[in-house]
Amino acid sequence: MRADRVEVLYDPNKSKWLIRIESGEEVIRRPCDLPRNADESSLRSAAEQTVRDEGYDLEPGQISIRRLAS
Repeated sequence: MRADRVEVLYDPNKSKWLIRIESGEEVIRRPCDLPRNADESSLRSAAEQTVRDEGYDLEPGQISIRRLAS
């Protein structure tokens, strides 16, 4: 299966990163324990691993990272 879109965003309510995987109408959300100030390559690696763990394939360019302004 191929993920259509993967988004990494910080959830301030839970103080955790959230990896959001979209495939068609299905949306999977998985928390990530990286620190809030994690660099982009660490976030991309965590997202890629999570997508693989969930059984999806993706292109690395499909990962978007959203950081909220503090």
